[in-house]
Amino acid sequence: MSNIIFATQNRHKISEVQSILGERHTIVSPEQLGFVGEIPEEELTLEGNALQKARFIHSMFNLPCFADDTGLEVKALNGAPGVYSARYAGEGKNSEDNIAKLLGELLDKDNREARFRCVIAYIDGSVTEHLFEGIVNGKILFEKQGDEGFGYDSVFSPEGFEISFAQMSLIEKNLISHRGRAVSKFVDYLMCELN
Repeated sequence: MSNIIFATQNRHKISEVQSILGERHTIVSPEQLGFVGEIPEEELTLEGNALQKARFIHSMFNLPCFADDTGLEVKALNGAPGVYSARYAGEGKNSEDNIAKLLGELLDKDNREARFRCVIAYIDGSVTEHLFEGIVNGKILFEKQGDEGFGYDSVFSPEGFEISFAQMSLIEKNLISHRGRAVSKFVDYLMCELN
């Protein structure tokens, strides 16, 4: 078992990814290592943000580190909120405000198609950078459904399901989610790296 830094301050993400990684790797947060402050994410793409966060924390601790950036891309909104998903309704990063804004902008739209896209950036011990992507297609619901998950989970229904991510258990969600798919590719890489 090895420790790996997850360059995030989002406890929901840490729990979700740790449950996918299982006992093979233990996630360590920057906070556990004494980091206080904001992790920058100022790039214009998910890939750019994930790399910026991973590089920032890696430069501080010089240990293997990964970061993710996730965006909800809505077809009728030309891919918005995309890279701005977390702060769609403002810099406060309030999920309720983000959902309210999203549903308001879709009020007169018939097309509810959307997808979640997650990009993981990993910097290994040799400072080589790697990217892993996960995508799940689905639709935006007309109102919130469910109490689990976080972010836009209560208004996103993945393709092939009639329920939202927020109505699924963490295990069910991880099997099909964008983050689950990206982490799965990341884990496959880590397993090959260790062998």
